[in-house]
Amino acid sequence: MTGREIIHKIKERVGLSSSDTGKGKSKMSKHITHGYHMVEGKSHHTMEDYVFAQFKQVDDNELGLFAIFDGHLSHEIPDYLRSHLFNNILNEPNFWVEPESAIRRAYRITDSTILDKATDLGKGGSTAVTAILINGQKLVVANVGDSRAVICKNGVAKQLSIDHEPGRERKIIEDRGGFVSNFPGDVPRVDGQLAVARAFGDKSLKMHLSSEPDVMVELIDDDTELLILASDGVWKVLSNQEAADCIKSIKDARSAAKHLNEQALAKGSTDDISCVVVRFQ
Repeated sequence: MTGREIIHKIKERVGLSSSDTGKGKSKMSKHITHGYHMVEGKSHHTMEDYVFAQFKQVDDNELGLFAIFDGHLSHEIPDYLRSHLFNNILNEPNFWVEPESAIRRAYRITDSTILDKATDLGKGGSTAVTAILINGQKLVVANVGDSRAVICKNGVAKQLSIDHEPGRERKIIEDRGGFVSNFPGDVPRVDGQLAVARAFGDKSLKMHLSSEPDVMVELIDDDTELLILASDGVWKVLSNQEAADCIKSIKDARSAAKHLNEQALAKGSTDDISCVVVRFQ
């Protein structure tokens, strides 16, 4: 095994095997907590989901930084996103004034870098859903692909991300010169290959594939109970409301994330499953 492979194995172990669950809490708002949990799927490849979850002090401000990166044919690209995407967002000079445009630009810059590094990072790509909680008051969610963000207020679940499915973006894909396959017994795929219409990486499909995120802003109020970020291993088997209902009475965020993953497994999910839960009460 080469030195590089050994380092990669160590990174992989630290990033996944020994850190498949964790939790933290806000210093600014003591009642805001987060927890995450990850489960390797039943497919015959290494875990391709990566999670980011932490509170970060920036001068007098506090940011909650939460993300799910779900790789396909790659764990290098979601790992790269986990290490670099939030830094790129926060390095945008207009982040504090116009966070939505800063996030869009950082997503574009990060994808360009990933494509430039394709020789090192390899083929494949990754979805992303990111949520930035600013001073416990304002939540900015962005996503590409089918990892999802759902907020629960007064018991009612509301999706804050867009599932970028090839079927619903057919015209954009075809206008770029691509096609969407619809084989019997299979999901729609970009050029017969990829089951999401937007993603980081995927250099061989990039002519027909966007990495432009959808961005949504949500204000946190007294009715806000919890936020769920999860990869599609959850959403293939649970609706937004079912996911919120099954954890709303679990006050410990890490226990809630673990329980949600267990529910997805019980419902027959075979994919890698990653989940972050942020509790506001």
